[in-house]
Amino acid sequence: MNKQSNTYTIIYIIVLVLVVGSALALTAMALKPRQQENADADKKRQILAAVHITADPKDISSTFDKYITDQFIVDEAGERVGDDAFAVNVANESKTAPEKRELPVYVCTLADKGETKYILPVYGAGLWGPIWGYVALDSDGSTVYGAYFAHQGETPGLGAEIEKPAFSDQFEGKQMFKGDKYLPVTVVKAGQKPLGDEDYVDAVSGGTITSKGVAAMLNDCLTPYKNYLETLRNK
Repeated sequence: MNKQSNTYTIIYIIVLVLVVGSALALTAMALKPRQQENADADKKRQILAAVHITADPKDISSTFDKYITDQFIVDEAGERVGDDAFAVNVANESKTAPEKRELPVYVCTLADKGETKYILPVYGAGLWGPIWGYVALDSDGSTVYGAYFAHQGETPGLGAEIEKPAFSDQFEGKQMFKGDKYLPVTVVKAGQKPLGDEDYVDAVSGGTITSKGVAAMLNDCLTPYKNYLETLRNK
């Protein structure tokens, strides 16, 4: 075949694309288990961060298994409907109606303190992209023990400050119930107070939209747990 012909050039390009495409596909398939492993390890790290546990990167899975002594799924009625909380895609669930959601619960046992904590995932929208996190509650189903928040692309020094302890540490000791009334913790501009009686934390300076996103996320994602949290309060 004439290497200077258009036919040769077209065939050469097609073969090259097929070879390169196949190589890339095989590489992606080979790396997928490792990528999933890394994603799972990071998720476990974030869950543990909500209860103030920092694990060595090499021991995340063993540390997670040590402290997370149970995990399950509840529905809006507070009934246990599944066992593999880790497999739930919280981003997808947050887009469905509350009564149809699968709600993950992670039970953390701090044996040295003789305490049990309940960790609930949250997911929402910031200014530039998704935000998410985990809120840990005491066994009374109301008192916040700890919180962890993360983001995909919020502005450094502004909205991105939600991932810093200076913001998340404010949640410690806040209440999700006032008497028998469920009032999830909210986020307000520093120096201001919410219109209702709910507990609140100060928004990050200069990150108004992201802070409002956190407040909306907490309300939207934690409210469906109300009935389950009431069962904890009644124990």
